[in-house]
Amino acid sequence: MKMSILQNKIDFAAIVSVTRANINGDPLNGNRPREDYDGHGIFSDVAVKRKLRNRLQDLGECIFVQSDDRSNDGYKSLKDRADGYEEFKAEMGKGKKADRDKCMQIACRKWFDVRAFGQVFAFKGDEVSVGVRGPVSVQQAVSVSPIDIVDMQITKSVNSEAGKSGKSSDTMGMKHYVNFGLYVIRGSINCQLAEKTGFTHEDAEKFKEALRTLFENDASSARPEGSCEVCRVYWWEHGEKTPRETSAMIHRALHITPKKDVPQAFNDYEIDLKPTECVPEIIDLV
Repeated sequence: MKMSILQNKIDFAAIVSVTRANINGDPLNGNRPREDYDGHGIFSDVAVKRKLRNRLQDLGECIFVQSDDRSNDGYKSLKDRADGYEEFKAEMGKGKKADRDKCMQIACRKWFDVRAFGQVFAFKGDEVSVGVRGPVSVQQAVSVSPIDIVDMQITKSVNSEAGKSGKSSDTMGMKHYVNFGLYVIRGSINCQLAEKTGFTHEDAEKFKEALRTLFENDASSARPEGSCEVCRVYWWEHGEKTPRETSAMIHRALHITPKKDVPQAFNDYEIDLKPTECVPEIIDLV
């Protein structure tokens, strides 16, 4: 069955709650949860797309930018993965005579994240580079209220090597988490770029499912099971490629304000959605 290229622009928003977890640590700051100068928590767009890629991979899609611990094709680098796709390698191997548009089409047919988010194929030694601009854009998520970051000292007291009597010296470290935060992920899907990459309506539905289930199979010591949760998803599918209502207008329609000084749960916020010409699908998950 032939799938239809996306014909209607889409805007989306997902409200995410974080309870005693580190949703996105900053490696340049001791892995403390990211925050801006006003104390609002940050969930970077790169981290959001990493989780989306993981979920899409779980849902059976072929992903180009895979995490090392989730690699399911045996390739150890992006170049190896690109070279492992014979049709793509053959066209790229033509060097300066390579057809960039054909390379883009081949890559987009193969990898979901390439036709969704885009990708630059530029490897050392290659005579040609190919850039793909994807239709799906995701903003960094910012918490509605300033976050309270808890810093906790941790120790380790175990035998690191067999045969030694007694326990080794305690190893000091720090663990950081957000006591509670409500973050909003916003983004959109552009039809003109979808036409170029072949992003379909079916792809958009698969993407929506990945957004809805963002934290499944994502638990870790920093993010215990259930500590990060998608509470609600708003999905605006417009009636045309270039609607009168811009993405900025749509995203401004969603207002979230705390009902108490120190919110501790999703229900501690008042959510107001102003009427728009495009009526969203609302997926409640709590």
